[in-house]
Amino acid sequence: MAAGEGTILVGRSTGPRPKPEVLTLRLANRHGLVAGATGTGKTVTLQVLAEGFSNAGVPVFAADIKGDLSGLAAPGEAKPHFVKRAEELGIAYEPDRFPTVFWDVFGEQGHPIRCTVTEMGPLLLARLLELNDIQEGVLNIAFRVADENQWPLIDLKDLRALLTFLSENAKELSAAYGNVSGASIGAIQRSLLVLENQGADKFLGEPALNLEDFMRADREGRGFVNILAADRLMQRPRLYASFLLWMLSELFEQLPEVGDLDKPKLVFFFDEAHLLFNDAPKALLDAVEQVVRLIRSKGVGVYFVTQNPLDVPETVLGQLGNRVQHALRAFTPRDQRAVRAAAETFRQNPGFDVGKAITELAVGEALVSFLEAKGTPSIVERALIAPPHGRVGPLTPAERAAIIGQSPLRGKYDEAVDNESAYEMLAQRKHLDSAPAEAASQSEGGLSGMLGGLIGSIFGGGEEAPKGKGTGKGTGRGRRPPPSLAEQVLGNAARSMARKVGTEVGDAILRNVLGGLTKR
Repeated sequence: MAAGEGTILVGRSTGPRPKPEVLTLRLANRHGLVAGATGTGKTVTLQVLAEGFSNAGVPVFAADIKGDLSGLAAPGEAKPHFVKRAEELGIAYEPDRFPTVFWDVFGEQGHPIRCTVTEMGPLLLARLLELNDIQEGVLNIAFRVADENQWPLIDLKDLRALLTFLSENAKELSAAYGNVSGASIGAIQRSLLVLENQGADKFLGEPALNLEDFMRADREGRGFVNILAADRLMQRPRLYASFLLWMLSELFEQLPEVGDLDKPKLVFFFDEAHLLFNDAPKALLDAVEQVVRLIRSKGVGVYFVTQNPLDVPETVLGQLGNRVQHALRAFTPRDQRAVRAAAETFRQNPGFDVGKAITELAVGEALVSFLEAKGTPSIVERALIAPPHGRVGPLTPAERAAIIGQSPLRGKYDEAVDNESAYEMLAQRKHLDSAPAEAASQSEGGLSGMLGGLIGSIFGGGEEAPKGKGTGKGTGRGRRPPPSLAEQVLGNAARSMARKVGTEVGDAILRNVLGGLTKR
C-alpha cells in the first residue's frame, strides 16, 4: 500500500475497506492541522509529514519544542513496533536520515536567526512588548519618523535612540504626528529593557535572514528540513509567537505569486499554535487570517500543530484542508464540548461515531481527512499512522554540533554585524539642534512659523525666508540658518503629504499586513 507518485503516505485506514491515506502534494499548500492531546503522537505525525515532504524535494521549516525533531538528521532504529506497523501498511521499514539545518534564535543550538527592528514592524513589536493602545500609537509614530527620515532601525539601540529623539522633540512632533507623551515613551523604554533581558537583542540585528536559505535541496534533490531549536524560546511564549509570525509575514511579502504548483515551495509547521492566538488583538488576528488565506498562492503550505482544533480561530480553521486528529481526553463537561466541536470540523463518516472515536484513539492512531482531487475534504477515516524513518528522539549535543559544523550555511550568520543605522545617524546629526538653530526657529514664530516656512520652501522651491510676518532677522541677506533636526523631521512629513497630493506615492515607505517593511 505504498503511496503513489505526487503523494505522501501518512497512514492506512482501518475500516472495512482499508486504503492508504495520502496527502496530495499538489494540494499541500492548502494548509493543514495536526491536533491531539499531549502524548498521543502529534510529534511523530509531524515527523512523518516532514520526511515525506523532504523526500519529495520540498523544504520544510519546523519549530522543535522538545528537541525530538532533531532526530530527523539521524537514521531510525528498526524497532519491532515500527517494523510491524510498516508491514501493516504494506511497506518495508528502511531507516533513513534527512538533510537538516539547525537554527536557534539565541545562536546556541544552531545558526542564529536575526531580523531587523524595521522588518519586525510596529504591530508585532507592540505585541511582543505588551503595549497598550496608546503606547502602540507612539511606537507607530516612532516607526513613521524613522521611515520618513530613512533612519534604519536595525537593533534595540536604534529604537532606544529614536525614542529618546521623540522624547526630546515631543512638542513639535505631537503637532505633526499626534500626541507623543513622555509617559508612553518611558513605558516603551522599560518594556525594551525587559525584552533585552530575555535575550531578544540576540535576534534583533544583522545579518538578517535570507529566506532563500530555507528553500534548499541536497545533491539528491531532497528538501532540507530547517529545524528551529525552540525549547528555550518557548519559555517566552510571546517572543516565540511573534518571531514565527514575523517569519510567516516575510515569506508572504518576499515570495512571488506562483499559482498552482505540482508541489509546495516550502512547508511551514507552527507547533503550539495556540500561543499565536492567545490574547492576540483583533488587528493581529485579521492580519494572520489574511496571510494564511493568501500565502498559498506563493507556494507555501502552513500546518498548525496544537492540542485542540478550537485553539485556532474559525476564520483560520476553515482554511486548513488537510487534517490529522489524534486522541482528545473527555473527562470534564468542558472537555466533552471540545471533543464534539472537534468532531464537527470533519466531513462525517456514516461508518462510525467521530466524536466517540476521538476519545478512543490509541497512540499512533488518528482520524485523517485530506483534500481530494477537486479540493474537497475526504470523508474522515480512522487510520494507523506510518512509522518515521528517521530517529524518534533527540540528537546528542555532539551529533548536533557535528551536523552544524558540516552545514552549507556555516559561517554565514554566525557573527553579528553592526552597520550604520539610526543610532549613529542621530548621534551625528544631534549638533543640528544647536542654540543658533533654536533661536532662529523661535524668531520664525514658533511651531506655526516653522511649519509655514517648511511648506513654503516645499512649494516655493527656494531657500529664501518667507516674506512678511516671521521673516528671519540678522541671518544675512534673508537666508535661513541650517534647519534643526526637528524641523527636518517635520519637513519630511510635509514633503510626504506633498508627494501624496502629487500622486507620487511610489516613493513612500510601505508596510505589510503584519507591520513589517514591504520590500520593493
